[in-house]
Amino acid sequence: MDTTDEKFFEELAGDRKAADADYKVELAKANSANVARRPRVAAEEDDGVPRPGAASDEPEGQLTIDVYQTPTNIVVESAIAGVKPEDIDIHVTNDSITVRGERYREKEAGDEDYFYQECYWGRFSRSVILPQEVDPENASVTFKNGILRVRLPKLNRKKARRLKVIIE
Repeated sequence: MDTTDEKFFEELAGDRKAADADYKVELAKANSANVARRPRVAAEEDDGVPRPGAASDEPEGQLTIDVYQTPTNIVVESAIAGVKPEDIDIHVTNDSITVRGERYREKEAGDEDYFYQECYWGRFSRSVILPQEVDPENASVTFKNGILRVRLPKLNRKKARRLKVIIE
C-alpha cells in the first residue's frame, strides 16, 4: 500500500473516531429520552407559550415504577429525585393509577459539553392498570428521599358472606 492510500485510510479512521464520539453522545441522549409526543392543546395562551400543566409538542418521558402487593395493599413506588411534591399529580381509580410530573434542570452546560446525557428532564408520566381493585378514597402517598410511594388498599370483593334465611 502506498503512502497516499495510508493517509486516506488514516484520515478516514480519524473522522470515524469523531463520528463515533458524536454517535455515542446521540445514542446516550436517545436512550435517556424514552419519550412519547403529546399533541398541543388549548391550555396555551395566544402567544404560544405553554402554561403549567398544559400539554405541548414537548416530549414526555415515561416514569419507571415498581408495583407490588402486601396482604392488604397494592404499592406503587418510583424514584423521582429532583421533583418537588407540588410538581407531582397522582390520579387513582379503583383499577388504575396515573402519575404525572415535571423535573426541572438548572442548565450549566451546553449540549455539546456533555459526554453522557442519561437523566431525563422535563415532563413525565406513567399509567398502569392495577392487578386488583383498590379503594382510591383510602389511598396514601409518601415522598421521602426522592422515592414516591403510593399505598392503595385492596378491595376484597371475593369475601364470601353467609346469609341467614329469614322466614316470613
